[in-house]
Amino acid sequence: MTADDRFARDYQEARADQPMGTRSEIVTGPVSDWATDFSHLEPEWAADPYPIQDDLRQRCPIAHTDRFGGGWLPTRHEDVAAIAYDTERFSSRSIIMSNFRPPRELAPMGGSPPISSDPPFHHDARKLLLPAFTKTAVAKREAATRAFCHSLIDALEGQDVVDAARDYAQHIPMRVIADMLGFPPEDGPRFREFVENTLEGVNLPPEERIARMGRLFDYLLAQIRDHVDHPRDDLTTYLIDAELYGRKLAPSHVAGTMALLLIAGIDTTWSAIGASLWHLARTPADRRRLVAAPGLLPTAMEELLRAYAPVTMARLVKEDMRWNGVDMKADDWVLLSFPAANRDPEQFERAGEVLIDRQVNRHAAFGLGIHRCVGSHLARMELRVALEVWLERIPDFSLDDPAAVTWATGQVRGPRTLPVRIGRYMTES
Repeated sequence: MTADDRFARDYQEARADQPMGTRSEIVTGPVSDWATDFSHLEPEWAADPYPIQDDLRQRCPIAHTDRFGGGWLPTRHEDVAAIAYDTERFSSRSIIMSNFRPPRELAPMGGSPPISSDPPFHHDARKLLLPAFTKTAVAKREAATRAFCHSLIDALEGQDVVDAARDYAQHIPMRVIADMLGFPPEDGPRFREFVENTLEGVNLPPEERIARMGRLFDYLLAQIRDHVDHPRDDLTTYLIDAELYGRKLAPSHVAGTMALLLIAGIDTTWSAIGASLWHLARTPADRRRLVAAPGLLPTAMEELLRAYAPVTMARLVKEDMRWNGVDMKADDWVLLSFPAANRDPEQFERAGEVLIDRQVNRHAAFGLGIHRCVGSHLARMELRVALEVWLERIPDFSLDDPAAVTWATGQVRGPRTLPVRIGRYMTES
């Protein structure tokens, strides 16, 4: 089979060949009790999940819900870590907790390898990506990232109030990932739509969710075909040409990995940048300290990642079992809240406080176990450069209206809107 043949069919045609999964009833509305009816898609969770998680950790450390067809929410670090490392009893074939469970036949690859892959396939799929995300490879992207951050600040000059999320944070990973994949940089607004559809559209009617996901994969297929016709030195061409077990990658593997890089590579990082700017805008002492001592930023950055870890991942229970005192059923969801694990007082001293000079900080912001984020070096570089440039150019800023800040719902949490008032701008040196 040639590369051209692999990508001849469109998304709907390919989807028709896949085995059927199962759908559950869509349940929305106020949560009656977070211990027995939790939902990560309700507005109070998006606005501030930490008090909810802290309460559950004390009175019901493994919460349950009948929503999404049934699921569990561990809030202690030890439980989150135990499940993340346990690939024998928990599957990663779907990592977005929703009203659709993909068929078991989708394992071990899953829909977006390697994050959706189970062993032993996971190891080999992950290994394919490692060269693009080494410290050396990432370092080569820093100068362009820094220049782009400066250009974003240049475009803001003269404005008293700006949206630090939409006007700054969200553009940075979109540009970096577009460059890595060889996508047109002007397609950034489409990437935002894809991100929000994938991660926040979980409770949409099935037909609408399928249509929205179809738009993502139609876009990816168009980019793949363009790269087949016009190969270039980027990650898309690399995936098209890559081999596993002596064969070219299946089209679903290529498109699924590209979807992972596009969605996860963008939303997680813009959320971390946005949450960090939100903290500094509302905490002037920390902001002034970092402006005065920029050498503290790498340490502060790790604490901001711990305190405002953006990512929560899902697993599916493989078989009926009793686990740490609860009766889990086959295909129950388990929502691994790395943000909750990062605020467990059994794991961190003064866990609920943000200490930008915290020295011992083995946080779980990039996940735990075999699925720990393959792009952590890239995310750290983008976060560091974004904050360095912002603090250098805009050392004086504050929240314009705290009530106007909005947060994403779903499994990646970060500011969607972040209006800040600018005290002064500094020209680029």
